[in-house]
Amino acid sequence: MIRTALITGASKRIGRSLTEHLAEKGWNVVVHYNSSAKEANELVEELKKKYPDQEFRAEQANLAETDKVVALIPKLAARNIKVDLLVNNASVFDRGYLKGTSVELFDSQMDVNLKAPFFLIRDFANYFKSGNIINFVDTRITSNVSNFAAYSISKKALWELTKMAALEFAPDIRVNAIAPGVTLPPEDEDEDYLDKLAQGIPMKKPGGVEPILKSLDYILENDHLTGQLLFADGGENLGKNL
Repeated sequence: MIRTALITGASKRIGRSLTEHLAEKGWNVVVHYNSSAKEANELVEELKKKYPDQEFRAEQANLAETDKVVALIPKLAARNIKVDLLVNNASVFDRGYLKGTSVELFDSQMDVNLKAPFFLIRDFANYFKSGNIINFVDTRITSNVSNFAAYSISKKALWELTKMAALEFAPDIRVNAIAPGVTLPPEDEDEDYLDKLAQGIPMKKPGGVEPILKSLDYILENDHLTGQLLFADGGENLGKNL
């Protein structure tokens, strides 16, 4: 039987790479998106043509709206779609020191980066009973730098949630996390920006998406691994080598 993955934020950037990678490995994929309908639908059509024996569908949900979050998995289950892998990839990433963080900024980071994964994880366990969950955190969770204070706290909490869920759901569901570092440039920057940024990490180069895809494969293939975090960050979590 072909396995099915639900990937949040699956139509662009890292999410798209994850989708294409799993499709190539024979998975069906539910491509979640919020506002990128054009990209999501185009990706689904491309994958359907490339892999006609697999199933691909786009599902819209604003992860900042709790009622949309808690409707997503029940909607799939009602269509007899058994999801074997949940990837909580979607996130928002907005700058703000503690002193400058508004209630609105705090809520926006928590709603998408922590609250939505929490309830998707809950519903995955209740509806599908077995499989894998992979949460995307951030190498920033090892640091106390506060220039993205609400974002960083949301990702630190998501890592704690990963461990809690791994303990509660074992042995039927494995829950692990991946922490990317210098991976892709922001949409308004180029590769030179990324190269300069990477000079501050031990490996001195951007990783691109390949280390993330290899981390995904390792988690899926190692059926004794749960509650673990893989840093796909070129050693950035270790600090700077002065």
